[in-house]
Amino acid sequence: MRCCLIVLSGVYLTACRPREVVAQDSTAPTAVPTDSAEILPGPERAAAAKARVISQLGKDLAEKGLHFGDPVFLRAFKDERLLELWMRRRETGKYELFRSWPIAGASGVAGPKLAEGDSQVPEGFYFVTPERMKPDSQFHLAFNIGYPNAYDLAHQRTGTFIMVHGAECSVGCLAMTDARIEEIYTLCDAALKNGQRLFRVHVFPFRMTEERMASVRGQTWEDFWKNLKEGYDLFERSKVPPEVEVEGLRYIFR
Repeated sequence: MRCCLIVLSGVYLTACRPREVVAQDSTAPTAVPTDSAEILPGPERAAAAKARVISQLGKDLAEKGLHFGDPVFLRAFKDERLLELWMRRRETGKYELFRSWPIAGASGVAGPKLAEGDSQVPEGFYFVTPERMKPDSQFHLAFNIGYPNAYDLAHQRTGTFIMVHGAECSVGCLAMTDARIEEIYTLCDAALKNGQRLFRVHVFPFRMTEERMASVRGQTWEDFWKNLKEGYDLFERSKVPPEVEVEGLRYIFR
């Protein structure tokens, strides 16, 4: 897939074109063969992707003392256009950063998704269960992050099928390129199949440092972002993803 960037009143949208061969940047994994991406159905496509990436992933994990199939946790930062994958270290039970990938395509501006069709990437605390894995996605491989969650529903927000997926463009989702989603999907799928009940996906507008928060003082979503920062800070301190619930129209963390 290739995408066009359209600017309308300060809002960034993406328009996708039919799949074609696209040159990968120099830091990206080897490009996925287009015939495999087009032809293989769901389970076979995921298996073929795993076969392509498992050897190098195994080596990279071993270098960090991490293990294929152990629990994972994802964080995405919209402003930095970055997706992180953390894995739990067996010796400590704490999560350590395994790899970060640039987000190839997204849309919208800082702030939460409010309604179907607004082209916004959500912000908040989401999770993926096995049934939300989509090896048969039209965007090569994908998983549904679970928008709208309980918080979104409490605020009467609407929308469907918000994914992390392949390809290079998206409207409301996070597009990671086909080659990168093969690594991401393979690690997440292995964790679920190895017993992790669900893996969490936390989506933030930006890295929620004190300095960055000071820069948005007085903006429309400041209170919402302060609530997100509570969960962000808990993970930063403990390196364990917090349990997230909703009470009184706010996220609470345990």
